[in-house]
Amino acid sequence: MESALACFDGQLIEEAQATIGVTDQGLLRGDGVFEVVRLYDGVPYALDEHLARLQRSADGLRLPIDTGAFRSDAATLLAAVEPADQLLRMFATRGGRRVLLIEPIPAIPATLALAPITYAPPRLLDGIKSLSYAANMLASRIAREQGADEALLVTPHGRVLELPTSAFFLMRDGEVWTAPLSDHILDSITRRLVIALVTVREEPIELAALGLAQEAFIASTPYEVVAVSRVGEHRYDAPGPRTSEIAALVRERIATELR
Repeated sequence: MESALACFDGQLIEEAQATIGVTDQGLLRGDGVFEVVRLYDGVPYALDEHLARLQRSADGLRLPIDTGAFRSDAATLLAAVEPADQLLRMFATRGGRRVLLIEPIPAIPATLALAPITYAPPRLLDGIKSLSYAANMLASRIAREQGADEALLVTPHGRVLELPTSAFFLMRDGEVWTAPLSDHILDSITRRLVIALVTVREEPIELAALGLAQEAFIASTPYEVVAVSRVGEHRYDAPGPRTSEIAALVRERIATELR
């Protein structure tokens, strides 16, 4: 079995040899930034957009990075691995480490059951994909303890936000809704793609709206569009006709842009 490869500070090495010092603030305090890019048969989708967001995240943390170096490292790593449908993870730490890894796409169910989990977004980190993801991961674990596949983050005041690593949409009376960026959610690249393809109402979503929706879905880099079958006690047609239509549109647009 071949060893997995990584690009570590510009050098192509075995993944197991890519080590970060225990005093690196990226490890000690989660002080760093990251992006995850979907690879389609080895070809990265929306790499420019991911690198631009990586730069914005780094600027937000006052973390100096070189996105040109990340682009070069990505080319080096992808040229050295077998083309496949995978993920490319890129991250930078406060200690100055620049790391790129290839990861498999985690398996998820064909439709998702979500559990509402109370969460207060840290406003100081608006728009920043930092390495400080412990709260997101804890929300996922709590949701699974409740028998769900994933968490749906809801503010203490009852506003529906997003999943720990995905955007959330619902269909109500023929309209597609999602929370606005002003509610302190991530400016998801796949969320942007959905909004570019269909008319979406970017308005605050109250918790009660979950009981009035006919369909719901998530959008993310690894999975594109996935139908939601349940949020708490509320059940939906999954995949419903509108969700299926949007999933096909997203898939077609990605395929077109990759040509």
